[in-house]
Amino acid sequence: MSDARQPAIVVTGLSKSFGNTSVLAGVDLYVPEGTIFALLGPNGAGKTTIVRILSTLIPADAGELYVAGHDVLHAADDVRAAIGVTGQFSAVDELLTGEENLRLMADLNHLGRASGRNRVAELLDRFDLVDAARRLVSTYSGGMRRRLDLAMTLVGSPQIIFLDEPTAGLDPRSRRTMWDSIRELVAGGVTIFLTTQYLDEADHLADRVAVLDQGRIVAEGTSEELKRRIPGGHVRLQFATPQALDAAAGVFDTASRDEDKLVLQVPNNGDVASLRRLLDQLDEARVAVEQLSIHPPDLDDVFFAVTSHSTSEKAPLS
Repeated sequence: MSDARQPAIVVTGLSKSFGNTSVLAGVDLYVPEGTIFALLGPNGAGKTTIVRILSTLIPADAGELYVAGHDVLHAADDVRAAIGVTGQFSAVDELLTGEENLRLMADLNHLGRASGRNRVAELLDRFDLVDAARRLVSTYSGGMRRRLDLAMTLVGSPQIIFLDEPTAGLDPRSRRTMWDSIRELVAGGVTIFLTTQYLDEADHLADRVAVLDQGRIVAEGTSEELKRRIPGGHVRLQFATPQALDAAAGVFDTASRDEDKLVLQVPNNGDVASLRRLLDQLDEARVAVEQLSIHPPDLDDVFFAVTSHSTSEKAPLS
């Protein structure tokens, strides 16, 4: 693919095995700078392995890998100087305060006393941690720990940040706060490489999405591009009475029903012709619909379509 922006990450033919188990089998990735790239996949698909390889924590078995213009194999120090990594679990010291954790990172980045103090103050304010700065991290909530973890990643002002499932276990409000922080980073020119199992997270945040399954990229594109490539849309019909629901269910034998909500979901791509046929069928059966809404395929549909294993070889969506 081509992009007017310079590449932040370029991966060609990445392979990795642990013993006799192949984890990655020829992965290609291209991430332009100043964008959010989301990598999705089932548990064990190899998402964290890719992050660990690109952040120089473990070596690849094969492939050409460039991060921030540096060869991951031959210029690992340059790669580490350009990146930040926030893992699945907060890498904070619970025996220190939030401020002390940030000061430690400032020292490790050789910022100097004055520069380090200013950077710590800036990050505490940016992530709404000023009031908790001198409290032990052991007293922080999950959302506060993740914000502190991301703040620690930013102490060295990285060009590229790897976020490995950064909102796992967070409540909805904390997730939204983290999303806002990620968007602010990208607006400032930072590139984000995000792995997540929350499909709505990728849908809301990512400029481009790739799905990893069985060590290979099986789908890649913008969220909207991926949704358009698969079936999976439906029309949601809500009825006023159980009798109307039963009557409609007799018309559409492929529909799924929710007895409690008096809702019927009818597979439908949402185009004008198919909607007209659906409404004509309801009219002929003399079934009154209280509410109707159209639901196109979402990333959940994409995910299940491209990662559902079968006996036949699956063709990649790319």
